[in-house]
Amino acid sequence: MFTFWTPDGDTGGLVWLRQLRRERTAWYWSALVRAGQPLLHVAEWDAPLAPAGLAVRAQSLWADHVCEAPFEQWTVANEAYAVALDDPDDALGAAFGHVEPMAFDLEWYATEQPRACADGYTQRGEVHGVVDLGDGALQLDGPPAWRSHRWGAELGLLRPEPALAHRGARAPVRLPDGDLLDLVLTADGWRSRASR
Repeated sequence: MFTFWTPDGDTGGLVWLRQLRRERTAWYWSALVRAGQPLLHVAEWDAPLAPAGLAVRAQSLWADHVCEAPFEQWTVANEAYAVALDDPDDALGAAFGHVEPMAFDLEWYATEQPRACADGYTQRGEVHGVVDLGDGALQLDGPPAWRSHRWGAELGLLRPEPALAHRGARAPVRLPDGDLLDLVLTADGWRSRASR
């Protein structure tokens, strides 16, 4: 998972990829939130597994994740048609909404050494690049960022720390296995939303 956010907590994005090698498929989720704007949501649960690398190709979606320098730099990119959702809870069902073009062209740079977590590691960083949208471009020049990398056959979701309060923009998703990830954007980054 790659995430970024502005220090005021008004704008944030994420990209999540899980490769299912036995099934020869990949799960892909990307989201962008901006204060006062609909959630832009992209979900693909049946992309063919790339023969090499971390590319995702599906109808109306192109994405790639390239390690430029281990533990230092990644290129994270996508071109997709996102669904604009006024109510983030709509992402938990059929996710019907207006179609909006969205493209990430981002460079992720480490700002700290990786830290071990269950079956992998997490790492803080910053992002530089642009998010192209139908109504213009969002330029990113160094907002905080975070990434995690985990491996194993039976991975549960690595959820960020819970939010103490969750008034910020949300990005929820229900995975094909039924697991729910409900994130809220704070000034300190993406956090897990407390249950209602």
